[in-house]
Amino acid sequence: MAADEPVSHTAAPADARGGGHVLVVCTGNVCRSPYIERLLERDLRGTGISVSSAGTGALVGSPMDPHISVRLDSAGAPADGFTARQVTRRMMAASDLVITATREHLQSVVSLHPKAWRYSFALLDLADLLGVVDEHDLAATTADNRVAAIAAAAFAKRTAVAPRPPDQANIIDPYRQRGEVFDRMAAEIGGALPTVTAALRG
Repeated sequence: MAADEPVSHTAAPADARGGGHVLVVCTGNVCRSPYIERLLERDLRGTGISVSSAGTGALVGSPMDPHISVRLDSAGAPADGFTARQVTRRMMAASDLVITATREHLQSVVSLHPKAWRYSFALLDLADLLGVVDEHDLAATTADNRVAAIAAAAFAKRTAVAPRPPDQANIIDPYRQRGEVFDRMAAEIGGALPTVTAALRG
């Protein structure tokens, strides 16, 4: 896809919706986003949905943090074969849903590709929105796959759900921190990700 080529989110019959792509974004792309990416891959296996991740200030070419690898192994999710990448406009345009670790990441990626503001969300905000989305909301969207339908339905609920206060809206950054900070990160993600996964799986 060319850098300036728009991504299509056109209509398709509801029963034909499947697949789609989720992009997860944090800062260095070695802790939070690979953790979310690999958990989503584990839980969305067999759905046709693809997942990748990148960073707004990525440690390009680096493996994921060893603390993340250990926690993924314990969760039964693959930790091998990972390399950090810098997020690009092309990645944003090719995605149907962008999930960020914080609202600051959200601002960064939307400034990179403004059209993505309709399908980009901080993880905790997305979980809150999807908590009030049902299959009728999804059927009412004009998206061409399940992931895009989830994004459209969540976007439509933005005025119906009170936003979290800023100090409760972001996943903590554990990079170069003690193990207990990684545990807190995992707990914060674990409190929100099942809602997102359940919506994506249908």
